[in-house]
Amino acid sequence: MIHIFDGGIRVLINGIIACPYKRMQRPGKQVSNKCIVHIMNFDGNREAFQFQRATPNDVANLARLHVDTFNETHGQGPSFEVRLNQWQQLFRDKRPSWFCLVIKTQSGNLAGFAKGQPYDHGDHADYQGELNKIYLLKKYQKMGLGRRLLCHCAEEFRQLGIISFLLFGDANNPSNSFYERMGARRLYAQNGAFHGGYGWNNLEDLLSDDNNSRA
Repeated sequence: MIHIFDGGIRVLINGIIACPYKRMQRPGKQVSNKCIVHIMNFDGNREAFQFQRATPNDVANLARLHVDTFNETHGQGPSFEVRLNQWQQLFRDKRPSWFCLVIKTQSGNLAGFAKGQPYDHGDHADYQGELNKIYLLKKYQKMGLGRRLLCHCAEEFRQLGIISFLLFGDANNPSNSFYERMGARRLYAQNGAFHGGYGWNNLEDLLSDDNNSRA
């Protein structure tokens, strides 16, 4: 189990102080894929959030979160039944080429999630991975959780041997400034238009000590 304190500056991994987004372990010891972060919430109280890989047991809650966060961001979208079926199909697929990370509150509810997979389209051939979903409930935004979620995704890509990744969003989404602050560059269509795509040429930039200290 990993614990992060004081805005992500210190991490305790099996008794070792380490960089929050770089997995470290003692010889012969395996580090858990769960990470507990203690953050001061808007009420001035310290609250615990757990980052972990989603499991089939999370599917129903994940589908509900997907509906809620999509609707908050884009307006009315697909129903719970549609999202449930989509996630059930994904978890029935045993291929290890995709991942989903969730953020759980100390009460066990889901606050956010992200999903990544390899990217092999020719339109942006310089990128190897795609973060095709990343959402956080509005009431948990502006707390540093989005930064940590993005950095955990970078670590997941690295575990897959992927060293660069992109995402495609909405060109008018206010969250675009967040990606730019996190070091992403804009991706443009052949006609020069910007449609909300962002890319990280080297995910190690997200895992650097400098970015971690600002997370």
